[in-house]
Amino acid sequence: MTDEQYLTFQKFNDEGLATELTEVLEQNNIEFIVDDTQNFDPSFSNSEINKEFRVKLKKEDFEKANTLLLEISVKQLENVDKNYYLFKFTDEELIEIVAKADEWSQYDFILAQRILKERGKEIKPELADALRKQRLQELAKPEEGQQTWIYAGYTFALLGGLISIFIGWHLLSYKKTLPNGDRVYGYSASDRKHGNRIFLIGIIFIVFWSIVWIIKTANN
Repeated sequence: MTDEQYLTFQKFNDEGLATELTEVLEQNNIEFIVDDTQNFDPSFSNSEINKEFRVKLKKEDFEKANTLLLEISVKQLENVDKNYYLFKFTDEELIEIVAKADEWSQYDFILAQRILKERGKEIKPELADALRKQRLQELAKPEEGQQTWIYAGYTFALLGGLISIFIGWHLLSYKKTLPNGDRVYGYSASDRKHGNRIFLIGIIFIVFWSIVWIIKTANN
């Protein structure tokens, strides 16, 4: 199986946390790869803040891995520290953890449900499933606010800048991986059309300005 067939399961800014996950996966014979990568940044600042360690799995292993991590978290709860910060959360905050499980560890996800149950606010499996589906729908929505990069892309394209090609290609092809392993386009159809135009215009003007430079050089 090629690396392209592995999808991002979890992302970390800490290499140690990524290693902890891969050790668990390896012990349970779940195939994975790890990408030490830099998030796409159109400013090309190469900031360390954007550095990520992406643990990738085959899509068919997402459910198995999630179930495994949940089982481990359930066992860890047997020795939960009553001073753990979640015990200070309000019911609304705990419900938000359950609703946005992708933003929290499996441990916090399970513990939040347990605390709610102890408080008489148990979240039934049917509600938890509905919250999960609703969350997937929210995450699948295209990211908004790409106007700045669209304007920048057109500007660089007309100037013949290579940056426009990277911006255009990113707007056109960027996809995000949902917690269940599904892949969806990260930007709206309209923004992707702009990305396609920026990409093509960028190539055309790079060729155009290259020809202008060659002619100018030849005449000197």
